[in-house]
Amino acid sequence: MKKATTPPFLMPVSSPVLLLDEARCRRNIRRMAAKAQQCGLRFRPHAKTHQSLDVARWLREAGVSRLTVSSPAMAEYFAAGGWTDLTLAFPLNLRALDALLALAERIHLQLVVESPEHLQALRIRAKHPLDLFLLVDTGAGRTGLRPQQTGLARDMVATMESEAHLRFAGLLTHAGHSYRARGREEIGRVHRQSLDALRTFARGLPVPPPVLSVGDTPCCSTQTEYEGIHEIRPGNFVFYDLMQAQIGACRYEDIALAMACPVTALHPERREAVLHGGAVHFAKDAIRDASGRHIYGIAVAWTADGWDPQHILGRLLRLSQEHGILRLEPEAMPSMRIGDLVCVLPVHACHTADAMKSYLTLDGDRLWMMPPAGFVAPGWPAGPPARDRTLRFGGSPPPG
Repeated sequence: MKKATTPPFLMPVSSPVLLLDEARCRRNIRRMAAKAQQCGLRFRPHAKTHQSLDVARWLREAGVSRLTVSSPAMAEYFAAGGWTDLTLAFPLNLRALDALLALAERIHLQLVVESPEHLQALRIRAKHPLDLFLLVDTGAGRTGLRPQQTGLARDMVATMESEAHLRFAGLLTHAGHSYRARGREEIGRVHRQSLDALRTFARGLPVPPPVLSVGDTPCCSTQTEYEGIHEIRPGNFVFYDLMQAQIGACRYEDIALAMACPVTALHPERREAVLHGGAVHFAKDAIRDASGRHIYGIAVAWTADGWDPQHILGRLLRLSQEHGILRLEPEAMPSMRIGDLVCVLPVHACHTADAMKSYLTLDGDRLWMMPPAGFVAPGWPAGPPARDRTLRFGGSPPPG
């Protein structure tokens, strides 16, 4: 078996680095933007996967003008980067209310509520007009108003209608149970059930919801029936990952992230390589292969300008804090050497990206993500420009 050559720009890498294929990412963005346009849907992609002003710029270049975020800190980060229309798709955190209300005076910030307590706090503390979505649980079972709670929903909508500064923006849901689907047919069943539940819920309200908003990558990637729906909010689609490929939402060729990990030890007798790349880099999401093994990543061969997702070298079977144990394919073992750099496709792009906090593009540029929540340090990029051409291979954030 011919040994794939590590791309030259990775030669200085000595610790795990998260690679981003900009061409694949932009292709994923264009495809989803075209889907939204063809289906007559407003496109408000979720930024929680990439958490990057650079990737957000690629979205803007594809015609996107609105984003979804998942935390007050993320809302502040993208507002500082010039985004002025954000939906915080997370139940309202009353401990962050003052900061959110201050931000809502500067940009169009839509909040999500699901309880009378949320509205009571807003009635007392909100002083300016505010758009509010009701969060609806259409089957994921995580949070939100359940289908049998339309009476409570009617009361909450009536409260909003009675308050001059609280505006009913619509209904918002996330069909997270699509992540348990396998194949497009099963995804389609989840999609139809979720949309039917949302539309039925809407009919039970005293006024028509201005917007029905849905947003999970498996359904948004594979489905085209959106009658009565106004907006989609997928997030993972910008990168995709092994989980999405297993679900049936994408192909291996669509995965735009890979982790470059040094080989630190070899055990030929059990066909294993020890990687510097563990749970602190990949997180601990796993998928099961056909034999029932937990897989934490799949190693693929390098090409001259990236990686070949069809050329599998092995599977990441165990993770500890810094170690990754890679079970190699028989034909890959003879060519593996200590000191090599292995390319591993991640199981869950969202968690892997959040663990790494930056990307290295295949052009050798470091792209910084938003800083960790509560983290304050001089020099960490808090707004544009986030791209850094002077620091490519680890170390600290660029100086201010």
